[in-house]
Amino acid sequence: MKFTFALYIFLLAGIVSVNAQVSSDSLYSEAYRPQYHFSPQKGWIGDPSGFIYYQGKYHMYWWGKVESTDLVHYNEITPFAMTGANSNIAYFTGSVLIDKDNSAGFGKDAYIAAYTAFEKDSKKQAQGISFSHDGKAFHYYEGNPVLDIWSTEFRDPTVFWHEPTQKWVMVVAKALEKKIKFYTSTDLKNWTWTSDFGPAGDHEKSWECPDLFQLPVDGDFNNKKWVMVVSINWAQEQYFIGDFDGTSFTLMDNHPDTPLYLDKGLDFYASRTFRDYDNTLKNTVSMGWVATWDYAQLVPSGYGKGFWSIPRNLNLKTYKEGIRLIQNPIEQLQTLRYKPFSIKRSLQVGIQNIPGFVPEENVYELDATFSTDTSNTFGFNLCTGDGRKVVISYDTDSHNLVIDRTHSADVAIPKFSRMTHALVEPIDNKIRFHIFVDKSSIELFTNDGKDVFTLLTYPNASQTGIELFAQKKGTNMELNAWMLKSIWK
Repeated sequence: MKFTFALYIFLLAGIVSVNAQVSSDSLYSEAYRPQYHFSPQKGWIGDPSGFIYYQGKYHMYWWGKVESTDLVHYNEITPFAMTGANSNIAYFTGSVLIDKDNSAGFGKDAYIAAYTAFEKDSKKQAQGISFSHDGKAFHYYEGNPVLDIWSTEFRDPTVFWHEPTQKWVMVVAKALEKKIKFYTSTDLKNWTWTSDFGPAGDHEKSWECPDLFQLPVDGDFNNKKWVMVVSINWAQEQYFIGDFDGTSFTLMDNHPDTPLYLDKGLDFYASRTFRDYDNTLKNTVSMGWVATWDYAQLVPSGYGKGFWSIPRNLNLKTYKEGIRLIQNPIEQLQTLRYKPFSIKRSLQVGIQNIPGFVPEENVYELDATFSTDTSNTFGFNLCTGDGRKVVISYDTDSHNLVIDRTHSADVAIPKFSRMTHALVEPIDNKIRFHIFVDKSSIELFTNDGKDVFTLLTYPNASQTGIELFAQKKGTNMELNAWMLKSIWK
């Protein structure tokens, strides 16, 4: 995670503690505060740094800690889970595991955090571990670092147990070399290098925050592939599909040379999957950081900086061009729905409001399906008001989807005004937009989740309008919409 130390200092200097005297009427009602995404009470949140499911709870760390039983409602435990390092060490991004058999000697079922230990004076990045018996307060291992190659660009370990080889595996980035390095261990303290992967795909600037996990192909649990996700260029994520034997990762046959991007929006980074230590979860779920390093420290939110995406179920699906990753919002989010609205209509030429669905705030869900068998360009204007809007536009001829937030924010944010686009193929002459709007962000899942777009928006409180537009006649639409309850009220 780039610049983590500077942000850690920001957290220490600017955070209001969990026990601070904050009015219940104002907490979680601040301008731009998301209402169904997780953000800490106060202060900075960056990369997800340890996602596990254990003893019936989801445990999530950013070196603060939050717990959840449903990934909809959250209980913030502490903003400071790490203790014991000397003042020259800062904790960078990493992961958490449960040492069920006491392989590290800290006790049976100990929580172990593996992370990058950053030396402030030398700028060196090495890998360290801390242990906990309650998952809330982690104690620094005095034998740290456990892995040190004397590099300033060696970071963000994901550690997990590989059952076939009966070893712990560490997946860690050599950032500016655009490589992922693999190490194995039996005790989490002594690590042996086994292989490197990369550069591959998009290797323009930097690689970091790797994750590696298995998914079934087309729902067949007897046919699984390994997926490696890598955060790139401090702005985006790409993924690779292949096989992992406990020591090295190899790409599947016919893997494209061109990058496979996890999210084609403007603000999604450093995602992590939950490791299931209860062996009871049916789905593999991930969450990412909704931010980009160009302006992460400059956004106008008053409660602090940063929040995490809605949780997403991950799967692999076979298409004509090959196997691809698909993402869809978890079904539990449907419990937040109220004021349901449905409409079927043929789009009119020009711009129209949606009669019957007029949100008072940008906290809602849209699920719209459009016909594409007639030549047209159509879409939504979201967060409209005061001359500002976010445009989601689709061209049926080119299959080009464009998202333009150039004039969306009500404040000036350096490097913020951008647009993005991608080719999105219709399915059976239809295109589906499943959209989640939450105060200062939009997440768009198209069709079955093959193409996903996440972006920050920062409209003011009066920018709550929704408009439909079309250049021509002949496009039919089916729309379902809901307001979404705040998880904090």
